[in-house]
Amino acid sequence: MLLNKLIFNQSSVRLEIFGLPDYANNENKNQISIISQWKLMIIDTPLIEGNIEHLSSIMGAFYSYSNFLINNDNGFYESKFIDIKTENYFTHKVLLKSSKSDIKPLKINIGNAVLSDIINCFDQFNASIKVRKVNSVVLNNSPKKGLLKFINKDKTLSYLLPPLLSLCSLFLISSTLIYLYNISEDKEKKALINTKNTLHSIKSIVTIL
Repeated sequence: MLLNKLIFNQSSVRLEIFGLPDYANNENKNQISIISQWKLMIIDTPLIEGNIEHLSSIMGAFYSYSNFLINNDNGFYESKFIDIKTENYFTHKVLLKSSKSDIKPLKINIGNAVLSDIINCFDQFNASIKVRKVNSVVLNNSPKKGLLKFINKDKTLSYLLPPLLSLCSLFLISSTLIYLYNISEDKEKKALINTKNTLHSIKSIVTIL
């Protein structure tokens, strides 16, 4: 029996869901109510995959972590299958733990853009009418604000203010120099015109004499 497959894409992230419809309830053959496997592909990182229990845990972890970031400077989330913590203002450390003892945990670092893409893919999954939702807890933990709002405005200003001030200073200095140059050029032009007028007058006087 062939598994149905649903794909959710967002820039650097791709989520694939595999499963079957619930034939006992006469569901559409393209529906997925029994999730058997999923794959999460993040650019420049190894493939992440597992069963429904792993997916539920990972989705809940990312939603909870994102909600924490919205209201705090730093975040940390720890669970059976995944740990997520803030490394710095732009990077997040993710530790994925397998249920199999012979498989070492997978460590990856992701930026704010990738974190946002992951949440977006999970949101697409939650909004899809073609697949059964993992559980109500995941849906209730969905971020209620835009993910970019977790960025601390004061810290952002402290990072951006020095280069902005430098650019403004450079612009003012350049504008002043250009203005002074234009004034000097205008004076030279006027002086040249006056000189030509004087020479013309002298030439006219000489001609008359």
